[in-house]
Amino acid sequence: MKTPVLGFFTPWIAYALITLLHLVLPAKRMKGYVRHEQTGEALDYRINGIVVLALSVLLWLALGLLKWVPLDWLYQVRWSSLLGALTLGLLFSLLIVLPCPSTGKPFPADLWFGRLKNPQLRQGFVDAKMWLYLVGAVMLELNTLSFAVYHYQSREVYNPGVFLCAALLSWFVWDYLSFEKVHLYTYDFIAERVGFKLGFGCLAFYPYFYAVSLWSTVDLPNPQRPLWLNLCFALVFFMGWFLSRGANLQKYYFKLSPEKKFFGLAPAVLDDGERRLLANGFWGLSRHINYLGEILMACGIALSAGYPAVWQVWLYPLYYIGLLFTRQIDDDKICKAKYGALWDAYTKKVKYRIIPFIY
Repeated sequence: MKTPVLGFFTPWIAYALITLLHLVLPAKRMKGYVRHEQTGEALDYRINGIVVLALSVLLWLALGLLKWVPLDWLYQVRWSSLLGALTLGLLFSLLIVLPCPSTGKPFPADLWFGRLKNPQLRQGFVDAKMWLYLVGAVMLELNTLSFAVYHYQSREVYNPGVFLCAALLSWFVWDYLSFEKVHLYTYDFIAERVGFKLGFGCLAFYPYFYAVSLWSTVDLPNPQRPLWLNLCFALVFFMGWFLSRGANLQKYYFKLSPEKKFFGLAPAVLDDGERRLLANGFWGLSRHINYLGEILMACGIALSAGYPAVWQVWLYPLYYIGLLFTRQIDDDKICKAKYGALWDAYTKKVKYRIIPFIY
C-alpha cells in the first residue's frame, strides 16, 4: 500500500519542486506576441525553462546516486503516478475554469477549452501556459530517463531502440525548452485558452502519453534490428525537427525583424498596407509546415523503439495527426478572420495546408 500511495503523490511532489525552481531561479524577462486584452500591451514572460530542466535532472540523478530515490522510481510507480497526474490534471482544470465568468458557450465547451485566455500572476512572474508546458516537459523527461534506467538495469541484452527512443524524446524536451521564447509566437499562446485541454493535457497527458513507445516496449527483448535501420528512424525524427524548428524560428525572427534575412533568405511578404504575411522559405512550402514536422518527429519516436508492429507505439503519431489536422482548420479560420483578403492571397500563393504537393 505504501508504494502506490507514494507513487500517486510523486507527480504532485515533482510539480511542486519544478514550480519552486521556476520561481526562485533567475529568469530572463521578455515580451511576447500576445497582448493584454484590456491594455493592449504585450504580455511579459519569465524564461528559465532550460535551467529548471537541467537542475531537475541533476536533482533526479543526485537522489538516485545517494540511494534516496531509485533512478527507475517513476517506472516502478508508473501506474499510480499516472493516476496521481490524472487526478491533479482534473482538479487544476476545474479550479481554473469554475471561478471564472462563462464565455457564453455551454459549460462542457468552457471546461474543455477554458475561460481565461492568458492567466498570469504578478504581471507575468508566473504565466499559466508557460508553467503548464514547463512542468509537463520536465516530467516527461524524468519519466523518459527513469524508463531508460529500468531497461538498462533489468536486461542482460539491451534493446538499442529503447535508448534511441529515450534520446529522441529527450532531444524533443531539451529543444523545446532551449527555444522557449520562440513558442510565445505559436498557436497555443496566441489562440488557446486555459481549460481541461491545456491544463489536463500538460499535467497528465503530455508527460505520460508522449512516452507511450517506451511504455509499450521497455520490457520487450532486443529485436536485433540493424544499425542502419535505427539511423533511418532517427533521420525521420530529425527531418521533422528541421521542418518544425526551422518554421517556428523563421516566423519568430520575421515577427521581430520583418526585413531581416533568415539563413540568407530574404523574406517574401504579402502586404495590405497594415499587415504582413510571410510567404516563402518554410512558409512557402505549406501553410502549416511545422505541423508536418511535429508528425514526422512523432513517427520517428514510434519507429525508434524497434517494434513498429506493436500498435501502441503509433498512438502518439495518430494523436498528433488528429490534433494538428483539426487545429489547422481552426487556425485557418482564425487567420481568415484576422487577415481577410490578405489571407486569401496567401492561400492562393501557398496552396497546400500541411503536406507539400499532397494536402
